[in-house]
Amino acid sequence: MEELKNYPISISEVVRSRAVVGTFVKPTQLLHYEGLSKLIGAQIYVKHENHNPTGTFKIRGGTNLMYHLKQRGIEGVITFSTGNHGLSIATAAEWFGLAAVVVVPENNNPVKNRAIIESGAELVEAGTTFEEASQKVEQLCQERSLYFAHPANEPLLINGVGTEFLEIIEELPDIDVMLVPIGAGSEAAAAITTLRAFRQDIEVIAVQAKNSPAAYNSWLRKELCHASNTTFAGGFATGKAYEVPFEIYKNGLDEFILLTEDEIYDAIGLALYYTNNLAEGAGASTIMASYRIRERLKGKNVVLQMSGCNASPEEIREACKRRAFHAGEPG
Repeated sequence: MEELKNYPISISEVVRSRAVVGTFVKPTQLLHYEGLSKLIGAQIYVKHENHNPTGTFKIRGGTNLMYHLKQRGIEGVITFSTGNHGLSIATAAEWFGLAAVVVVPENNNPVKNRAIIESGAELVEAGTTFEEASQKVEQLCQERSLYFAHPANEPLLINGVGTEFLEIIEELPDIDVMLVPIGAGSEAAAAITTLRAFRQDIEVIAVQAKNSPAAYNSWLRKELCHASNTTFAGGFATGKAYEVPFEIYKNGLDEFILLTEDEIYDAIGLALYYTNNLAEGAGASTIMASYRIRERLKGKNVVLQMSGCNASPEEIREACKRRAFHAGEPG
């Protein structure tokens, strides 16, 4: 199946994947928020990927990949994940009748673990980090006949994720700025590939946790980097950058913002206060990032990606203690 790893990433493939993704995943809402617009000083829209099946954008990529695996007679798939990617693979595999194994780090988010199991996948806990979990995948791949669905280096995932940005550009053609969270990098790569195919002047800005800055360091240095990985926010929790999305975002991003752990908790609070949505740390992060750069965004049409909603109970409790939750202001 090496052909799938070398599949082209392009606007034509994104458009082609929409026929597959749209069978299972309906277009998500792009909503304008007056309160956030006043807070930031720009016209703020939120793309609610947290309303997808599985609660994240990743189901789009999982659906596209599972379709192609099914077409080629593959019967089973394995991946590693801190939750959202694994959940998307587990769910899409069930839709297409494929067996799925998802390897997660020990002490992973219990909400995400439960959802993966309920989707019918086999859950394997191994290692203490995202990267350590990947080592178990290599072992199991040798023991079983399974396709390894990498969480980032998978072109069909990126093309599937690109369908969300088709929806944005069609509904808001005069978009000026797009903010996306970045962990392994598929969403940033999809945003750049899709939006820039329509207009080169659309700014794409990435957001990541300061405690897990592998993608940021790689973008800054223009080379793949490893970095510490201690953030509570699972959507950001990668200790290295990955080749396929990196080749797209290394020169395609206009800016990159790092958030502290306190700022990520504030982001969850801001999402609750202004949008009545319960977003996980990475999913809410673009709100806090837009506040940080509000002078740059003044007067522009800005879309914030709310990429996921699978926060743990502990994360929710911590966010609810913050000023952002009670007063709609960070800090």
